[in-house]
Amino acid sequence: MSASPHTDHADGHDHHHGDHASHGTVKSYITGFVLSVILTAIPFWLVMGKVFDNAALTGILVMAFALVQIVVHMVYFLHLDTKSEGGWNMMALLFTVILVMIAITGSLWVMHHLNTNMMQMPPGMFM
Repeated sequence: MSASPHTDHADGHDHHHGDHASHGTVKSYITGFVLSVILTAIPFWLVMGKVFDNAALTGILVMAFALVQIVVHMVYFLHLDTKSEGGWNMMALLFTVILVMIAITGSLWVMHHLNTNMMQMPPGMFM
């Protein structure tokens, strides 16, 4: 019985995990780690240093840094790109993002309308 070029063990099972999947190098992991630390430190400094007087602007900047950090994690640690797994990883990611956005948007919409349509309670009812 001849072993195939991809057989790693004597049990005859094929142990290769996608010929096109990119695996990270030490340099890419260090780059991702440094970017993650920077993308965490800057929002921390913005909030703790009270850099902006406008809380809404600070919140928007913190959210923007969070989105960039998500992309950094996906690229450097999860190795998600358009080439790996024939593009199926990216398709699965896009599908997940769409489902999450639908769930979040729907939840916010329902909560807003529930809050808008609730009856006001008399002041004595809180006790």
